[in-house]
Amino acid sequence: MPSVTSITIKKVNAGAITDTNDLLATEEPMEIILDFGTDEKRIRKSISVTMRTPGNDFELSTGFLYTEGIIHSATDLSAVSYTKKDNENVVMVSLSDNINPVIANLERNFYTTSSCGVCGKASIESIRTVCPVPDTFDTLRIPANLVYSLPGLLRNSQSLFDNTGGLHGCALFDLEGNLLLSREDVGRHNALDKLIGAALHENLLPLNKHVLMLSGRISFELVQKAIMSGIKIIAAVGAPSSLAAEMAEEWGITLIGFLRGEKFNIYSGAERILL
Repeated sequence: MPSVTSITIKKVNAGAITDTNDLLATEEPMEIILDFGTDEKRIRKSISVTMRTPGNDFELSTGFLYTEGIIHSATDLSAVSYTKKDNENVVMVSLSDNINPVIANLERNFYTTSSCGVCGKASIESIRTVCPVPDTFDTLRIPANLVYSLPGLLRNSQSLFDNTGGLHGCALFDLEGNLLLSREDVGRHNALDKLIGAALHENLLPLNKHVLMLSGRISFELVQKAIMSGIKIIAAVGAPSSLAAEMAEEWGITLIGFLRGEKFNIYSGAERILL
């Protein structure tokens, strides 16, 4: 399934109208089905329907399960596949035998949109109860010059954005500013789930010695996902919400917003930035 869709539009320029083609970011629903239990009794449960840009669907599924505290490592996974060869909108994630997911986290029966994602008190409480990464002391420090370079490096990795102008992006960097992974999606939360899912499959978790760069604003949910994956430094082009800033402060995360050129705001964790 393509990540971009071509349509015919009418383009207006100074009163003149011409027919032309335009590329849009594809938005399609994707259902995640969880398969778990023993050989004698397997249970299949639909746990989420999310509006996403097709591509990296397996990473999206496993990243979502990880950041919601349903799985804790790649070894929890037995297989990830589409349920039908001709239908890439339904993904089944099979857990290894005798892996028992937290049923309370499954019973929310998520429906997520491309703009919002999963929000609310249940997600806040899940961080405190199922976060797999211990909150330990660290001495992470990065220079401001490294921070300045992040938006450009992220932007250069956004190939789908170049075609559509309508996708969110995120990227993972090491402490020397080397880009390790980047992902895009019409939903900012999906882009981050894809990124964390990729890190899960490459055995990079926990990400407690990495920097996360976001292309837009910082919502509570993005901070929640960063907490679950162990990320300690988040930078973004846009602004954080009040709850995002509150969560970052509570969990000892360095939160940077309005990163443009050589300017940025530090909302928490300023000690990690060397000016």
